[in-house]
Amino acid sequence: MKLSVSGRATAAAAVAAVTLLAGGSIADAAPASRTPAAAAPDLPVANIKAHLTQLQSIATANGGNRAHGRAGYKASLDYVKARLDAAGFTTTVQQFTSSGRTGYNLIADWPGGDTNQVIMAGSHLDGVSAGPGINDNGSGSAAVLETALAVSRAGYHPAKHLRFAWWGAEELGMVGSRYYVRNLSPANRAKIKGYLNFDMIGSPNPGYFVYDDDPAIEKTFKDYFTGLGIATEPETEGDGRSDHASFKNMGIPVGGLFSGADYIKTAAQAAKWGGTAGRAFDRCYHSSCDTTSNINDMALDRNGDAAAHAVWQLSS
Repeated sequence: MKLSVSGRATAAAAVAAVTLLAGGSIADAAPASRTPAAAAPDLPVANIKAHLTQLQSIATANGGNRAHGRAGYKASLDYVKARLDAAGFTTTVQQFTSSGRTGYNLIADWPGGDTNQVIMAGSHLDGVSAGPGINDNGSGSAAVLETALAVSRAGYHPAKHLRFAWWGAEELGMVGSRYYVRNLSPANRAKIKGYLNFDMIGSPNPGYFVYDDDPAIEKTFKDYFTGLGIATEPETEGDGRSDHASFKNMGIPVGGLFSGADYIKTAAQAAKWGGTAGRAFDRCYHSSCDTTSNINDMALDRNGDAAAHAVWQLSS
C-alpha cells in the first residue's frame, strides 16, 4: 500500500461521480429477477500460504525485495503468470515506465461470460525495497491468484466476464493500475461493472475493514462477514492509497477488503476482533520483517474466502 494518505472530504462527491459516470452502482447491471448465485468454493488457506512461500523465496533470491524495477518483481510476475497460463487463463503482460525503470501489469481473462459486463479483482504485486512485502501485498496477490485458480478448478461459467489483475508500481503511487485504466478506450472502461481490490488482508494484528464505496459491492462483503458473526468497519486508513483509486477516479464502481497497516488498534477494536490494543495492525508495515512470519492465518483465510465469495456473487 502506498504511503501517502488522501482525505475523505470528497467521498460523497466521488460516489455521486461513480453513479453518473458508470450509470449507477453494480446492482443496476443486474436484472430485477435472477437465479441465486452458485456458492463459491472454500479457498484452502494452505494454498494461499504456499503462494506466499513462493513470493518469499523469490524475494530472498533477489536482494530481499520484490520492488518495482527489481528482479524480484519480475520473478513474482512470472510465477503468477505461469500458474494462470497452466489453468487456462488468457494472460497479458502490460509494460510501462516509472522512475526510469520498466514496470509490468499482469492481466488474466477467464474465457466466457458477457464481455460487455466485466467484473475485475486485483491487487498490487510489488513491494517496497525495504523488505519482501509478504503482507503488503503478497497477501492480496496470493488470495487473488488462488481465487482465479479456484475459478479454473470449478470450471466456473459466470454470467459476467471475469478478469484478474496484478499491478506494478503501486508503491510509487498506483502507477500500474492508473496506466491500465487510462489506456482503456472509453467503451472498454464502461464495460467494467465493478473492481474489487485486495491490499493487505493478512495483517498479524488484524482488523476487518470493508471499503465503503459502491453500495452493492460493500453489501456483498458485509453480508459475508455477518454470516461468520464478524463485525466489520468501514475502511478509512487506506482510502485513496491503493489501486481501487485508479478505477474510482474514472467512475468505475469499486470495493475491497483490508486488514490494517500502521494505524493503531483501539481497545474497542481489540474487544471486537481480538488481538492487541495499542499496537499497529501490522507492526512490520513497509519493513524488512514483512515476511511469511508476518501473517495472521485466520485473517488470511477469512478474507480469501470473502474475496472468492464476492467474485462468484457479483459475476453470476
